[in-house]
Parts: sequence; structure tokens; C-alpha cells
Amino acid sequence: MLKKKFHISLYLLFMLLFAINLSANTIQHCDSLIKQGVDAMWKKEHIKSLELLTEARNLAEKNHWYEQVFLATNNIGANYFTMLDYGEALNYYLESYTIAVKELDPQHEMVVLNNIAIIYTKERNFDKAEEYFQKAYKIAKEKNDTLKIGLYAMNLGGVANETNRLEDAKKYIMESIPLLKQEPHLLVLAEICLAENELLKGNTTLAREKAQELYTSTDNLDYNDTGISLMLIIVKSYLKEGKYTPAITAANKILTGSPNLENKKTVYTLLADIYFKDKVYDKALQYKDSVLWAEVQLNDIKNGKLLETSKVKFEMQDYKNQIALNQEKLNTERKTFYSIIAAIVALVIILVLILRNRSVKLMQKKLVAERNEKAIALELAQEKNENLLLEKQIQDKENKAKLEQERLKNEIESRNRELSAKALYLSQRNTILEDILTSLGKVPELSKNESLAGHIKTLKSHLKDENEWENFLTHFEEVNQGYITRLKTIHPSLNANDVRFICYVYMNLSTKEIASMLNITVEACRKRKERIAAKLELPDSSHLYSYLYTV
Repeated sequence: MLKKKFHISLYLLFMLLFAINLSANTIQHCDSLIKQGVDAMWKKEHIKSLELLTEARNLAEKNHWYEQVFLATNNIGANYFTMLDYGEALNYYLESYTIAVKELDPQHEMVVLNNIAIIYTKERNFDKAEEYFQKAYKIAKEKNDTLKIGLYAMNLGGVANETNRLEDAKKYIMESIPLLKQEPHLLVLAEICLAENELLKGNTTLAREKAQELYTSTDNLDYNDTGISLMLIIVKSYLKEGKYTPAITAANKILTGSPNLENKKTVYTLLADIYFKDKVYDKALQYKDSVLWAEVQLNDIKNGKLLETSKVKFEMQDYKNQIALNQEKLNTERKTFYSIIAAIVALVIILVLILRNRSVKLMQKKLVAERNEKAIALELAQEKNENLLLEKQIQDKENKAKLEQERLKNEIESRNRELSAKALYLSQRNTILEDILTSLGKVPELSKNESLAGHIKTLKSHLKDENEWENFLTHFEEVNQGYITRLKTIHPSLNANDVRFICYVYMNLSTKEIASMLNITVEACRKRKERIAAKLELPDSSHLYSYLYTV
């Protein structure tokens, strides 16, 4: 009777353990973790979100639930995108893309392709952005998904506008408009792209009238900065027509709406251009200073985001280590538990044999042996746990070293951004001063004054002084110690002008900004970039920044 009751109790215990384990490994539990992770991401609780999504991803990979692996991985990438860590986000999006191609349908593939293209757009790598938008657009066409066709066509139109392929842009935008009529907020974005296209073509009146019409008829002007985008088109159209007063009024209207720093910087840049063309030079210089202030503020925010991302990565690594330790500890505890259960079963069997054979002495010997064996097992388990604790301490030290390395890297990048902002600001300021001096030199009354003309000539010579470049080179070497030496060692054929151009590219300045600093046209700047890429034996100029970053 006693033996029968024991068997029933043991059976119920095993069933309970099996039920708990089964409930923690269901696909519904995995979906719940993903949902909680996405909700935490929208609340900007990134550490919590990444922990939940990582747990879901591990569970899905273990059970080969590819839909859940894709969703968890894609949303991990979305977390890093929100934290402005585009490199980390791109890694996870590419991983999601691989999963979609190998294990899922094209519907998933085009979603992640669009995400990858958006990252390249943010980094202003429009060639790559167009490549991935085209892939998503092609899949949408094959699936006859009209809404997605419209969305990706609109995105392609935006990229074509950015690269000044205006006829291609208009073709894509006109294709998207009828397909987005069921989504009013997306339709407005497509109409904005069309207005920008007309503005770039020089049809300023048509662009402005379209923007004004959309501004008055759109319900939600806050969605995706719709209102600000429309007002910027209005400001630029007035500027192109030389109507400076309404342009200033429209620009100030944007500033009264408390725009974010990116939009403030854009408006300050436009106001500086307007006042310069209107020859109100003190206002132009004032807004140039405002542009520099906004740039510094943006750098501070980006630095904060990079530090936050580094902390998240560190805590995520610690969380993964903790999961591994907990899993190892759980395995050890399970083995100990099953060993104890096995020992109990063995003891019961021995007890039954002892009772059957009436051999009390044999039973005592067996019990002593089992107790010793159990004590040894517990000692071994304790020793293993101590080893795991030591491994965790070592891992913590390694993680702290990685965090310090990441901090130093972020500090160098921050100082490079500050250096490039100051250099660009000084170049633009000198350009304005040189234009002012040129204008003064053309005034007949002033040109007759030999003393004043001599002073103007002296000022111009000071503006062309090479000491400014020498100072910039000194600061660059302080921030990036040994970089130019390494570069010249690898490529001894580079001359001083090549090195100067490469320094600006290394600091991730745009072609337009470099052209402004070197006082050459954008086209000449692009040709110089191609010539230097050829001298470095690169396949094309788009690989130049990536290569320089590895030197």
C-alpha cells in the first residue's frame, strides 16, 4: 500500500514539472514576450525591451519558430534605430533579411528591406537606399500589394529628388499618389514630395501654391513634421524668387512652433542665406552663429545617445551572461534534483528489499552508502557553482574594459564632429567676409580711397592665409593620433591637397560641405573624390569613407 502511494505521488510530481516546462516553451508565450518587448520599445524602455526580445529570440531559435525569430530580431534592430545606433540596427536588419529570405515569404522580406533602406537614407547613402527600396518595390509589384507599391514608389521618388534625378522622381511620385488615397497621412507625404520636385525644377510659384494648399487642408500637421516640411517649401520658393520679406516671415513662423533641433538648424541656415542675399550682413552672421549653436547641441544629444547605447549594450551583455549562468545553474539544480529523486527511488527499492529479506544490517549499510554519495554530489554541485561565480566576475571585468574602449571611441568621434563643425563654420564665415570685402571693393567712392583699398587688400590676404589649415591639421593630429602618418605610409603617392581632402572625408563631411571649405564647385569636389579613390585603388568613390575608416 505504501509503495503504491509513493508511486502515485512521484507520478504527480513529474506531471507538474512537465506542465511548467511546457507552458514556458509555447509559441503563445514567445509571442507574448515579443509584444511586451515592442510595447516597452514605444515607451523608450530600451533595456527592458531588448531583454524581452532577446529572451523571445532565444526561445524561438531553440524551437525553430522562424516567424518569431524574424519578429524578435527585426524589433531588436528597431530599438537600436530609435537610439540612433544605425550600425547596430543595420546588423540586426540584415540578419532579419537573411531569415526572411531563407525561411519566410517575400511579405516579410520587403518589410525589412524598407527598414534597411531607411537607415541608408538617414546616413545619406542614397545609392544603397535606392537599391533596397527597389528590391522592396519589386516584391510589392510581384505580390500586387497596392499600398506597399505606393509607399515604396513614394520613397524612391524622395531618393530621386535628393539625387537631383527630377524626372525619375516625378514618375515614382505620380505612381504613388493614386495608390495611397486610402491612407491620408501617407498621401500628404507623397504630395509634399511632388511639391519639392517642382521646387527643385524651378517652378517656385507652383510649388508654393501646392504647399500652401496642403498646409490649410491637412488635418494633422504634426504627423512626421508635415507642417514644417510644407513651410520649408514655402520659405525656399520665396528665397529663390528673391522675395526676402515673406521668406523671413514664413521661416519665423516655423520657429514659433517649437521645432526640434534638426529643423531649427535648417531654418537658421535658410535665414542666414536670406539675410546675406538681402545684404543684411549682421543678421546673416547672427544666424550663422545660431547654426553652429544648433550643431553643438545636436552633437551633445548624439553623444548622449551613443553613451546610452553603449550602456544598453553593456547591460544586454551582462543580461546574456546572467541568462547563461542561470541556465547553467538551472541545469545543475535539475541534475541534483533528478539525482535526489533517483536516490529516493533507490532508497525505496532498497527499503522494500530489506523489508522483504528481513535484513536490517544490509539496509543500514546501503543507507550510509547513499548518504555519502549524496554528500559528494552536493559538494561537486557547490564547487561547480563557485566556478560559475568566478567566471562571471572575470566576464564582468572584460565587459567593463569593453565599455571603456567604447567610451574612448565615442569621445574621438565627438571631438572629430566638433572639429569639423568649427572648420566648416570658419570657412563659411570667411566666405561671407570675403564677399563683403569684394562688394566694398566695387563701390567707386571706396576704391578711390587708396588707404581704405589697401586695408581691404590686406584683409583679403589674411583670409587666404594657410595658417588656418595648419591649425586645423594640428588639431586633427591631436584627435586622431598617427592617422596621417599611417595613411602616407600606406599610400606615399598622396600629395598635401589629397591629404587635406581625405581629412574632410574622414570626418564624414558631405560633398557640398567639402566644396564650400575648399572654395570649389560641388562637381569639382566630386571629381577630386573619384581621382583620390582611383589613386587609392578603390573600385569607386562610394567606398572611400569606409576604406579611410579602416586605416
